Amino acid sequence: MNAAAGGTGTTAIWGRTEQQDFRSRVRGCLLGGAIGDALGAGIESDSLDAIREAHGPEGITDFVPAFGRRGAVTDDTQLTLFTVDGLIRAQVRRDTGAWHPPTDVHRAYLRWAATQRDWGPDERKEDDGWLAREEWLYSRRAPGRACLTGLGDDTMGTLDKPKNPDSKGCGAVMRSAPFGLLVGWEPQLVFQLAVECAAQTHGHPTGYLAAGAFAVISHALARGDDLDSAVQKALAHLATRPGHEETTEALKRALGAVRQGMPTPERVESLGAGRTAEEALSIGVYCALVAEDVRHGLLLAVNHGGDSDSTGAVCGNLLGTLHGETALPPVWLVELEGRDTILQLADDFALEMTQGPALHGPAGSAPGWLARYPRA
Repeated sequence: MNAAAGGTGTTAIWGRTEQQDFRSRVRGCLLGGAIGDALGAGIESDSLDAIREAHGPEGITDFVPAFGRRGAVTDDTQLTLFTVDGLIRAQVRRDTGAWHPPTDVHRAYLRWAATQRDWGPDERKEDDGWLAREEWLYSRRAPGRACLTGLGDDTMGTLDKPKNPDSKGCGAVMRSAPFGLLVGWEPQLVFQLAVECAAQTHGHPTGYLAAGAFAVISHALARGDDLDSAVQKALAHLATRPGHEETTEALKRALGAVRQGMPTPERVESLGAGRTAEEALSIGVYCALVAEDVRHGLLLAVNHGGDSDSTGAVCGNLLGTLHGETALPPVWLVELEGRDTILQLADDFALEMTQGPALHGPAGSAPGWLARYPRA
């Protein structure tokens, strides 16, 4: 990106090559995360011994059925998509003078919560936008309790009054990669937004600081940094925050594991099970750091006895952002549930970030865009 004015970069100047690179990274982030999620969905919480017994000494090497099909995604991908939806809506609403992205993301998460309890889309709710009308999203995919209870009413959790103050499960970190795609924003603002949105469901400092760290790592990758440098930037941001110790230590363990020799499932399990926020982040980062390619990294991230879909999603978000969509294995892309929706959303996000002023503004707005992302 050539230039970014102000803290959020809405007047950034984008060249054609930069727009194409950014779109590839956005697609890579969302599709890569969904592939990792789908790979882990069928073996989540199975022990390593059970995985090897059922699928061979290498564990799984391809999608296995989950939720009645191959390539099915879980709540990790669902919530990530609604994060993107909320971020687009925040940008669109900025023209009105109403600029509070945590509120827009919270409203998007409430739309996700409706998919977990309603039979299908309510066509009468015109202000829901297009994503909430995607029927395939109306399916319970083992959502975490903290996400359901945190979004069980309309009250938004904040850092001062977070929802589920004792929860540090991975349910906030696994949905937070999209904050890092706000490449025109300063990293400290990306970190703060991710933290505030995580506190809407996960109020323990580790639960929300791990989400902030993940967002900053993704942000650095989207701007062209290598993964090691990105992790160092996250550690620097964490060091300024009270309660950062668990997340900082988990990231340092991931870096240390890289130097311990060849990656193995046992080494992955030495970092934890991935059920807590800092463990999911640590495993996802480690597997991305040692990945020979996307396939190798994702299979390493899911073949363990813990929360395989979440660690696979985190690793996939990172590798997809780092390498772009063309690095993703095509045999997995073609079977991935919801690929059309994910691609539409990724391209809409890239459009909004690079061409937003052409789509909406004080002088006029494209009706089709406001129908997809209503301001109300």
